[in-house]
Amino acid sequence: MSLNVIKQSIDLGDGRIIEIETGKLAKQADGAVVVRQGDTMLLATVVSNKDAKEGVDFLPLSVDYQEKYAASGRIPGGFLRREARLSDYEVLISRLVDRALRPLFPDDYHADTQVMISLISSDKDIMPDALAGLAASAALAVSDIPFNGPISEVRVAKIDGQLVINPSRTDLERATLEFIVAGSAKDINMVEGESNEIAEAELVEAIQFAHTAIKKHCAAQEELTKLVGKTEKRTYSHENSDLELKAKITADTYAQVYAVAKSGVGKDERSAAFKAIQDEVIAALGEDASESIIFLAKKYFHDVQYDAVRALLLNEGIRLDGRSTTQIRPIWSEVGYLPAAHGSAIFTRGETQSLTTVTLGAKDDEQMIDGAFINGYNKFMLHYNFPAFSTGEARPNRGVGRREIGHGNLAMRAIKKVLPADSENPYTIRVVSDILESNGSSSMATVCAGTLALMDAGIKIKAPVTGIAMGLITDEKTGKYAILSDILGDEDHLGDMDFKVTGTKNGITACQMDLKVNGLSYEVLSKALDQAKEGRLHILNEISKTLAAPREDYKPHAPRIVSLTIDKEYIGAVIGPGGKIIQEMQRETGATISIEEKDNKGMVQIFADNKASIDDAVRRIKAIAAKPEVGEIYEGKVKSIMPFGAFVEIMPGKDGLLHISEIDWKRYETMDGIFQVGDEVRVKLLDVDKQGKLKLSRKALLPRPPKEEVQKADA
Repeated sequence: MSLNVIKQSIDLGDGRIIEIETGKLAKQADGAVVVRQGDTMLLATVVSNKDAKEGVDFLPLSVDYQEKYAASGRIPGGFLRREARLSDYEVLISRLVDRALRPLFPDDYHADTQVMISLISSDKDIMPDALAGLAASAALAVSDIPFNGPISEVRVAKIDGQLVINPSRTDLERATLEFIVAGSAKDINMVEGESNEIAEAELVEAIQFAHTAIKKHCAAQEELTKLVGKTEKRTYSHENSDLELKAKITADTYAQVYAVAKSGVGKDERSAAFKAIQDEVIAALGEDASESIIFLAKKYFHDVQYDAVRALLLNEGIRLDGRSTTQIRPIWSEVGYLPAAHGSAIFTRGETQSLTTVTLGAKDDEQMIDGAFINGYNKFMLHYNFPAFSTGEARPNRGVGRREIGHGNLAMRAIKKVLPADSENPYTIRVVSDILESNGSSSMATVCAGTLALMDAGIKIKAPVTGIAMGLITDEKTGKYAILSDILGDEDHLGDMDFKVTGTKNGITACQMDLKVNGLSYEVLSKALDQAKEGRLHILNEISKTLAAPREDYKPHAPRIVSLTIDKEYIGAVIGPGGKIIQEMQRETGATISIEEKDNKGMVQIFADNKASIDDAVRRIKAIAAKPEVGEIYEGKVKSIMPFGAFVEIMPGKDGLLHISEIDWKRYETMDGIFQVGDEVRVKLLDVDKQGKLKLSRKALLPRPPKEEVQKADA
C-alpha cells in the first residue's frame, strides 16, 4: 500500500522550522495532520457530519486537546494509570483553540463537528499549546469542511526587551509579557495572556508582531490546501428559511423590541418584556403551526432583537440599561464579611456579585500538577464557581465546567502578577470566587473581589488589581462603531467583541479578547484599551474606598508560618530514620513541618495555628541543626561512660568527649562513681577536630584553685 504523504514547512526565521504533514495518519478522518517542531509532535483530526440535526440553529463544535503521557516518557499517576478526564491545563488549551476556530465557520453551518488534538511526542523546551491552533486549522485546511480560514495561534512574549514568537519554555521564564494570539491572514480574533503591568501601546505592539507571524502560518496552510486538492468544500443546507415569515415578524415586532431596549429597565423586566413579544409572535402562528415554523419564528425574533439593540446603540448611543458607552454600573464592596475565613470580600457591580474568600495554607497544601508536559507544584490557586441561581435558573450542579475553568484562570493570571515573591510569602494561597449574581463580567468581578479579599487577609500584594469587560458594536455597511465599557450579559451575547482587561494603576496584568466579526482595526483596539483603562481606574478608586492597602497583619485566627534555613547536612537529622524525628516533632508540637533541599540548603517551613506550637517546633529544629561552637557553654547529658572519660550529648545527636582530665582540677584515676548515665553536666566546648569530634571540658567552668591545693590533690 503506497502512501501519498504531503508536507509543508514554515520557517520561523531564526533557524526553527515547523513542519505540517498529512496523508500518513488517521486517514478516515475528514482531515488529519501532524504538526512538528523539534521533537514536539501534535496529531490533529477533524470530523464533521454531513447533515445537521433537526432544530439546531448553532454550530455544535467540540474541541479537545489531550496530552499523551507516553509523549514525554511518563506513566500517568492515579489508580488506573491511564489518561483520564482532561486536566484544567488541557481544558484551557482546548478553549483557546475553540475560541479561535468557532467564529470562522459559516453562520449557517450546523453539523456536529469534532476537533481532536493530541500531543504524541514532547520536547521539554517547546511549548505545544502554541502549535495547537495551527494543527487544528491545518486539519480543517486538508478537509472538505466549510471553514472561512485558515487561522493560526502563536505565543508572543517579550524577553530581555525583545518580542519573540513561540519562545522556548526556558526563555519564557524571563518574559515580561506573554500572550497567545489567534487570527486569520486578515484579522485577529482571539487574545489571551498576562504581563508585568505593561502600557496599552505595548500590548498593541505585541499583537501586531504576532499577526505578522500568523500571516506566514496561514499562507503555508493555503498552499497545503492546494497540494492536497481540497480547495472545493462540501455543499450543505442546514437551515430552512421563510423570507415571508421573517419580513412579517420584523415588521410586526421591530418597533416594540426597540422600545423595550430603549426603556432602560432591569434585566429581569427586560427579559420578561421580550418574552411577551415573542409569545405573541408564536401565538399569531396559530395552533396548527408546525415545530419547524415555530423554530424559525423564534430565530427570526432573535434576529430582530439583535438588530434593534445594535441600532439603538449606533444611532442614539443608548444602552439596554440606559447608561452611556463609558459609564460603569454602580459599585459597592465590603471586606471581612465572613468572620471565620482568613480573608473575604463582597464585590458588586450592577447585577453582578462575587463573594470571594482567601484561605492560607502550608507547603503541604500546594497543588500537585501531574501532566504529560507540565508537572510540579503550584502554591497559588484561584477557583471560580458559577451556580445556576446567580442567573435565576434552576439546573443541576454537574461539577466544574470549561467556562468556570477559563474564567478562574483569567482571574488567576491577573492577580498572580501582584503577589509577593515566594521569599516574602511562605503561604500556599487559595482564592475562591462564588458568583452570587451575574449580568455580565463576573470574571472581572472575581478579580476585584479577589484583590480585596487578599488585602483583607493581610497578603502584601504589590498593588490592587481591577478588571473591566469591554464590548463593541459595529456596522460594516456604514462604518459606525461603539465601544462599550462594563458590558451586560446581553451586550456580550448581541455584540461583536468581548474584551476583558485587568491591571493596576501602573499597567495591564492580563487580558482576554474574543472577536465575532472581521476587521477590528488597531485604531479601534487602541481606543478600546484606553477606554478600558479609564474604567479600571474608576473601579480601583471605588474599591479603594473600602480597603486601599493590605492589612498590617494576618487575621488572629489565621495560621502562622515560620521559615528556617538549615545546612544541607542536617536535613536527614531533622527527618530522622524513616521520618521518625519529624513525625515525632509534629505529633508533640501540633505543628506541620515540611523540609526540602533547595540551592544546597535545607528549607524548613513550620505551620501552626498558635505561637506556642511554632516556638516549640523551632526550638527543636534549631537544636538538631545547630552547629556546635567552640567556646560555647552547653547543658549536656551523660550518654555513656568509658574508662578514659564520659561521652556527653550537648545537642540532639551530637556527643562530645569529656576526658577524665577535663572533669575537675583535681586528678581522677578512675571514672568509678563520678557520673551516672543520664546525669546532667554543664560543659564548655574546647575544640572540634578535623574529623568533627568534640572536645569538652567541665574543669574550664570551675574556679581554678590555688596552685598548692592542686598539687596536694594530685599527690
